[in-house]
Amino acid sequence: MKESAFYAKIVEWSEEDQCFVGSAPGLIYGGCHGTDEKEVFAHLCEIVDEAIDLYQREKKPLPPPTSGRDLANILQKIA
Repeated sequence: MKESAFYAKIVEWSEEDQCFVGSAPGLIYGGCHGTDEKEVFAHLCEIVDEAIDLYQREKKPLPPPTSGRDLANILQKIA
């Protein structure tokens, strides 16, 4: 299993921006956006993989996994 499977990936519609916005709370700040939901998710998966690679190359510990957890509590802790 890829390391990225341990991180929640969220794609949601933004009324303000009139596009889909992708994020991975706890792992990356920012994310990606676009008009096609599936393309945004695919791009988000690439970004998550790249972020994990960067952590590993710099020998930094990865943030705690967010997949399968109570994201509301996690988001409160990092906000």
